[in-house]
Amino acid sequence: MQIMLDAGHGYNTPGKRSPDGLREYEFNRAVASHARNLLGNYRNVTVHFAHSDERDVPLQERTSRANSLNVDVYVSIHANAFGSGGWNNVGGIETFVHPSRPSIAYQLARKIQRNLTAATGLADRGVKTADFHVLRETRMDAVLAECGFMTNRNEARLISTDTYRRTVAEAIVKALADQFSLVKTDGTAPAPSSSPSPPAPGGLYKVQTGAFGERKNADQLANQLRQDGYEAFVNASSADGLFRVQAGAFSEKQRADALAAQLRQDGYSTYVYRE
Repeated sequence: MQIMLDAGHGYNTPGKRSPDGLREYEFNRAVASHARNLLGNYRNVTVHFAHSDERDVPLQERTSRANSLNVDVYVSIHANAFGSGGWNNVGGIETFVHPSRPSIAYQLARKIQRNLTAATGLADRGVKTADFHVLRETRMDAVLAECGFMTNRNEARLISTDTYRRTVAEAIVKALADQFSLVKTDGTAPAPSSSPSPPAPGGLYKVQTGAFGERKNADQLANQLRQDGYEAFVNASSADGLFRVQAGAFSEKQRADALAAQLRQDGYSTYVYRE
């Protein structure tokens, strides 16, 4: 599998820096570098960079190279900004796909978004659509991740640390490994998304999206959830004979409630309970 990692912009791109002078490219390139190292642990994966430390590579050159190499997926890495240059309180994570919402790209974006918000603890601004050049002109599935706001003082402080950069890279690579069933060089594969999370002390908060008397109906809903980028599995109850479709299990109710709200926005019915 061939993956193109794109650290957005360049060292000297005008305006792409925090109010205290941190260059966005410093963050983007560090995340891309960590991600490439992590992807080196997987079999049959080749990583290409769209960017260069020598110059700000034009967007057309980046996408043309990806197309000529015929890579399988394009991941553009960015830090966000809001306003005209000063500090403000806008913050969080958001991931973009093209407005045509290609199925695989959308699934990957959902996984990246979910992993990033879970790993960083930042606000979930959702998966969005945009007609960005790198999403429009690439002939492969492409996503763009905005990994925190450089104009938010607290998030800019995180973005400047190597620990946060590694965390972001790990979240992106985990999503790629899950989406494309990448196998590690030691022979292990990502845990299947159909497997429930292990129980935590005191029980887990679970997000249910449906309960059916027939297994085929439950499987149909679970498959639809996976197509929309959610992890989902079916639990069979010996007590009432129902097949329940579950989209998540969390030790913290806040995370279960957040997932339920996101599911409702996508048209699913939800029920949060503890077990």
